[in-house]
Amino acid sequence: MSENLPHPEYPRPQLRRERWTNLNGEWAFAFDDEDVGLAADWQNMAAGGLRYGDPFDRRIAVPFCYQAKLSGIGDTAFHDVVWYARAFEHDLSEEERLLLHFGAVDYRATVWVNGVKVAEHEGGHTPFSADVTYALQVAENTLVVRAEDPSRDTMIPRGKQYWKEESEGIFYTRTTGIWQTVWLEPVNRRRICSLQLTPDVDSASVDVETGIEGFEPGLSLRLTVKLDGVLVLDDRMSVRSSVVERRLPLAARGEPPDTPHIGEWTGLALWSPGEPNLYDLRLELLDNNGTVLDSIESYFGMRKVEVKDDKVYLNGRPLYQRLVLDQGYWPGGVLTAPTDDDLKRDIELAREMGFNGARKHQKVEDPRWLYWADQLGFLVWGEMANAYTYSRDYVRRITAEWQEAVRRDYNHPCVVAWVPMNESWGVPDLATDPAQREHLLALYHLTRSLDRTRPVVSNDGWEHARTDLLALHNYGGPEDLAASYATVESSVAATPANRPAYVPGHGYREEPVLVTEFGGVAFAGGEGKDWGYSTVTDAGEFLNRYESLIDALLACEPVQGFCYTQLTDVEQEVNGLLTYDREPKVELARIRSITTGERPAERGRDS
Repeated sequence: MSENLPHPEYPRPQLRRERWTNLNGEWAFAFDDEDVGLAADWQNMAAGGLRYGDPFDRRIAVPFCYQAKLSGIGDTAFHDVVWYARAFEHDLSEEERLLLHFGAVDYRATVWVNGVKVAEHEGGHTPFSADVTYALQVAENTLVVRAEDPSRDTMIPRGKQYWKEESEGIFYTRTTGIWQTVWLEPVNRRRICSLQLTPDVDSASVDVETGIEGFEPGLSLRLTVKLDGVLVLDDRMSVRSSVVERRLPLAARGEPPDTPHIGEWTGLALWSPGEPNLYDLRLELLDNNGTVLDSIESYFGMRKVEVKDDKVYLNGRPLYQRLVLDQGYWPGGVLTAPTDDDLKRDIELAREMGFNGARKHQKVEDPRWLYWADQLGFLVWGEMANAYTYSRDYVRRITAEWQEAVRRDYNHPCVVAWVPMNESWGVPDLATDPAQREHLLALYHLTRSLDRTRPVVSNDGWEHARTDLLALHNYGGPEDLAASYATVESSVAATPANRPAYVPGHGYREEPVLVTEFGGVAFAGGEGKDWGYSTVTDAGEFLNRYESLIDALLACEPVQGFCYTQLTDVEQEVNGLLTYDREPKVELARIRSITTGERPAERGRDS
């Protein structure tokens, strides 16, 4: 791939193929404020017409949304319908098919190739693909995308994207249209189409579930596993259906180990923030002659997350989570990081400040960020972007998109908790509306049905139904934190936002207590629009406030972890530890010494 393209790296780190074509870069673009494009037949635009700019009278740099400066447009006004177009060529053999992939398009997308509709998708954070082979022409081909993003519709799972034109408080600039990589991938008609990896530390094995497209008798699947370049396993099996399930042993088990600590067992390399060991996996689909039809590269981490005795355990050891709230916004790209290095650098900066993970807030982040969290050893709470108004349409939308998000990110070892709901957004009447309480409970059970290996947070902040973790928010001062979380009883009874910890019909079941939003201390130059939960005037005052807040929580015995608000400033919200441009506001080493503290180590908690 050309290094001149935005985001030239392969965009899907958990399912990689060698041959692909990056479609990022310059596309023809048009606003369709009157929504006339369909009637005017814009979807049938020929490749030659793209050179003359009518009706596609602008150019945009994909994958940046038109609101982002890096797109070349930088217009933050409402334009609820936009169109994209570009030409492409292909080179396929008779046995091959051409797949078209979109990392994310916000919010509804319709896609045509040479005027033939090839895909429709709803959901602004999740990927979709289409086999476009039947629509191809021998000569130059035209790809057209229509994206619809109703700016004022509060029933859409939109996260922090504001429904007003001007950003305000905790809400930011919207993202409309393509905001993650678009790419083409030639594949055999018989190919691997999905991969689910479930580590089982207790049995020192990984369960592999592989989907096969174009199944026919005589196919076989070869799986090889390596650790640090050394072959661990080479397995081959017959493919007897379109779904293949296999348990791969990674370490021989002889006599029972003489230690209860899984991390000390020989023969198994575990993943943790301190030691992010990763196994490399290669899958090859072969025909009955042994010819390789499809080959993919992946990886996995062996780790076990469990909740018991009011604590969270990682690989059999208590885990104290020192998280930072990460909004995932950038000044030049809005929801899209300027480069892959920027995604990596955010994690490195958080680690430099002593955090062992992040709660990615109200956003399903680019898979490349999760890849770097896997590689660097960084815990992640995967959270859905929520809506603000309850309705049947809202329920349908969030349920469908959340399932796609969990499926997409299931294989990442860094993800240690799922958060489908935040602070009752979209379900504001939980106390009085039984339907909204049932919806909250349904999201919890739906998530558990998709993934039994990770804890699920019912409603991060307050008003939990059934939940695996009691995640509470409190933007009070250190005295308030110390009093509220001194005991389990006080933790459950606290109502910092005048919301109870549990909805009617549900109560405490010995879940671990974590304070997953607090702080929010604003520290900036002061331009009148600067906003935060509280304000300090200089670096010294900030460090004193930060230390008093962290120390208050570290002294609370029931608290098993925290999440500080927040990693960076975002637009007018200036309560970040870093500026919006990722410049430290205070010395990172000072932040680290406060964040890490001494109490977690004294309690024998794993980092």
